[in-house]
This record gives sequence, C-alpha cells and structure tokens, in this order.
Amino acid sequence: MTAALFSRGKGRRAATAACAVSLGLVALSACDKPTPLATVTVGSQTVTAEASDGCYGDGKDLSSAKFKACLSAKPEETIKVTPGDKVRIGVDPEIAKSSWGLIANNPVMAEASKETYRSFDSDTLFAQQNPQTGQTTLEKKVTITIAELGKSSRGVKGIWRFTLKRDS
Repeated sequence: MTAALFSRGKGRRAATAACAVSLGLVALSACDKPTPLATVTVGSQTVTAEASDGCYGDGKDLSSAKFKACLSAKPEETIKVTPGDKVRIGVDPEIAKSSWGLIANNPVMAEASKETYRSFDSDTLFAQQNPQTGQTTLEKKVTITIAELGKSSRGVKGIWRFTLKRDS
C-alpha cells in the first residue's frame, strides 16, 4: 500500500513538472525577442533602453516610413545633465558591429563608430545653432537619437532615443 501511494505521488510530480514546462514554453513564445540595448550615463546615473516598438529591424533596414515614425517617437528614458558633465553613450556589441551614429540638435559624430562606448561633452549636445545668425545657444532639453546604421549608405537598422534635461 505504501508503494502505491509513493508511485501516485511521483505521477503527480511528473504531471506538475510537465505542466510547468508547457506553460513556460507558451509564455516564451508569446514574448518578443528583446532588441539590443543602448545606455546613457551621466555621473553615477544610468538609463538603458531597448529600441522603441517597431524601431528595430532585426538585422534589416527600417523602411523610410518606419524610420520617420521612429524619429518622432517620444523617448521613454530621461536623464538630468549638469553643465560641464560628460555624457557617456554605450551600445550593445551587436550595434557596434554594424556601426552607429548619434544625433542631438545637430549631428554630433563626424563619422560612424564601431566602438561600444563613446563620451561627449554635454555642452556640445545641448548646443543649438541658429542657421540665420550663426549664434549658438544652449537648450534646456534635447532628445538624442542613437541610430544603428544599415547595409545601404542611407539605411538604418534601429533607433534608440533618450531625453537629456539640463540641470542648472
């Protein structure tokens, strides 16, 4: 009689384990594959983000319409920056392998980078030049866009956006 109870317990445990595995597989199949991450660090503060929904082509270039939509998407992450701070941008190796660029009010990088980490002066990121007068002013808030460059000369595989707020 003890053997019968013992074997019934094993069956329940096996059935429970099989259900747990099945539920885990169903849950995993419902999840989207995460996009590579981009990170912004200022002092000891760090914010990290995936590409906005639909703004990562998973190795393929984004369509022109999708690219424009991603450029106007509201950034999910915001970080405060004090004048004179260094703003450090980090990207996953997958992004660096393709090469990437950074745009604030103006293009900030002269050339695309294959590095996973770059550092920028905050005043450069907040600078806004008036095209008519040539005078430069510092904005209170700026949206930076990190773009993973695509296969073609104008292609973009992914967009990550952050808001920087000047804390003065």
